[in-house]
Amino acid sequence: MRAGGKIRFNILNYSKPDSLFNYGMKVSVYSDKKSERKNVGWHKDGEDIRYFINGIRKDVTYYSKSYYTLTFTYTFEYDDDMVYFSYS
Repeated sequence: MRAGGKIRFNILNYSKPDSLFNYGMKVSVYSDKKSERKNVGWHKDGEDIRYFINGIRKDVTYYSKSYYTLTFTYTFEYDDDMVYFSYS
């Protein structure tokens, strides 16, 4: 990926009906090049972060529980960087 390039991640099949992502929490990010050049380790980042019901159900009964999706966009800062994502 080139610097300035954006990628959108969609992570499906969460089961919790609410998440701290709905209240401002961001994804944890680690960039090899940012670590080398700016001595920055794991940090919070990401844009357009949303957590929402996705319409997929755990089973087909009327009382079945739904699954949820976490979606976010990340903009790469460096060309050909190795970037890791995590949440907790």
